[in-house]
Amino acid sequence: MMQKLILSALALGALAFGQTAEPSPSLKKTGKFYELRIYHAAPGKLEDLHNRFRNHTNALFVKHGMEIVGFWGPTDKEKGSATDLIYVLAYPSREAREASWKAFAADPDWVAARKASEVNGKLTDKVEFVYMGEVDYFTASQKGKGKNKKRKK
Repeated sequence: MMQKLILSALALGALAFGQTAEPSPSLKKTGKFYELRIYHAAPGKLEDLHNRFRNHTNALFVKHGMEIVGFWGPTDKEKGSATDLIYVLAYPSREAREASWKAFAADPDWVAARKASEVNGKLTDKVEFVYMGEVDYFTASQKGKGKNKKRKK
């Protein structure tokens, strides 16, 4: 399920970045603004990257008003299990996203954590991101609905 969500988000992002047309009319005009980020770690640096998030970055995200939706790692080697970290953040709006990242980047605690974690080289080779909006046909109250339930014998 999560892989389908991520692939759909990437496809949506590819369309959004490749076109100047308006987004799909199925996107809500209001609602949270989401950002899917994929970090491609430098060789041998994935666990260092996880540790930086675990020990520093996540707390700073919260401090600067970013809602952490979740973190994932690919399970298949050919899909990046040894190099990739995927996560989603949510914000009240695109403007809130911009303000949060600006404050985060200037935070002395982040600057120090990044510098300390990169003493032996950068942790990432590439960062990809996709901005996403909610669609008009799915609500939070539907989350988890449709799961297979055990049948009574």
